[in-house]
Amino acid sequence: MPARSGGLAIGEIAQRTGLAVSAIRYYESLGLIAPMRNSGGHRRYDRSDIRKLSFVLIAQSLGFPLQRIRAALADLPEGRPPSRADWSRLSRSFRADIDARIATLSALRDKLDGCIGCGCLSLDRCALYNAEDRAAAQGAGPRYLLAEAP
Repeated sequence: MPARSGGLAIGEIAQRTGLAVSAIRYYESLGLIAPMRNSGGHRRYDRSDIRKLSFVLIAQSLGFPLQRIRAALADLPEGRPPSRADWSRLSRSFRADIDARIATLSALRDKLDGCIGCGCLSLDRCALYNAEDRAAAQGAGPRYLLAEAP
């Protein structure tokens, strides 16, 4: 669909992002995007809203909460489409979290078949790493998987 002058219609944004119109309206109600209104009161979206909504979809798929996503998008400039530098700055704010998630997932992959310090004592090997449930003194959950040494 070609863009209309004065911005893209909500159907065009839906087609480009793969989102339902209702989802786009929902994200608007949360303040993730802020379309203009034409003289007839119809929503008109900037082309940069396609990228914002795509970022929302990707960030949500990585498990980031909408509150965090909204805060990141709020740091983008108003009155002009975000530049490459703006998007780079936004992505850097997520890099540490993504790196930590990658490290946790790698540790899970590498240690899941052995003791992860959960205190279950269900594997023969756990008696070696967690004799008498020592991990329980360090707190609840998979202590060794969370980077604490056995």
